[in-house]
Amino acid sequence: MSDIISIKDIDLAKKKVFIRCDFNVPQDDFLNITDDRRIRSAIPTIRYCLDNGCSVILASHLGRPKEISSKYSLEPVAKRLARLLDKEIIMAKDVIGEDAKTKAMNLKAGEILLLENLRFEKGETKNDENLAKELASMVQVYINDAFGVCHRAHSSVEAITKFFDEKHKGAGFLLQKEIDFASNLIKHPARPFVAVVGGSKVSGKLQALTNLLPKVDKLIIGGGMAFTFLKA
Repeated sequence: MSDIISIKDIDLAKKKVFIRCDFNVPQDDFLNITDDRRIRSAIPTIRYCLDNGCSVILASHLGRPKEISSKYSLEPVAKRLARLLDKEIIMAKDVIGEDAKTKAMNLKAGEILLLENLRFEKGETKNDENLAKELASMVQVYINDAFGVCHRAHSSVEAITKFFDEKHKGAGFLLQKEIDFASNLIKHPARPFVAVVGGSKVSGKLQALTNLLPKVDKLIIGGGMAFTFLKA
């Protein structure tokens, strides 16, 4: 087990909880979700909060919008999640605007509010503390269940944690599972231990590669990154 504070270590009873999810799901040209595994993966954490009498505010990004556009709205996610949970999902028209704040303030125990695409706020990707403070002000507890964005210094991932003490922030079940798996893999690997790393952004993986080198028997670089190493 890792030293990360788990959602199970937090007193959630009847509190308002912010869950940072990863609902960055693929869609077709008609905005139909073609793979909902990321949405399904968030359900255990959401249900655990509901079982503890919480009201839940969900937040995620979708794509890389340059401006507010229906193409990147989380409304299709709200509809799919409502179907999976068999429960109404209240959809906010914005992130920290009047609609979101009013709905968050009036949220009752057992209800779920989904904020609009976090990246509709330009401050999200800039790790803006003012945006983080606005998000934090809506709730009493912060839960990160978005493993896929944990490496990003964004407002809803990094800056927001500054507004909660250790008793009021932690990892959801999905994030905890991923961390524990990676931790056990690194500490007790089968040999030979081979790491295959792909993707296109070398800069975002340099630290991970540096940390892996002394632990693995072989490191294989693939994807777009391979060209950088071939050129070096």
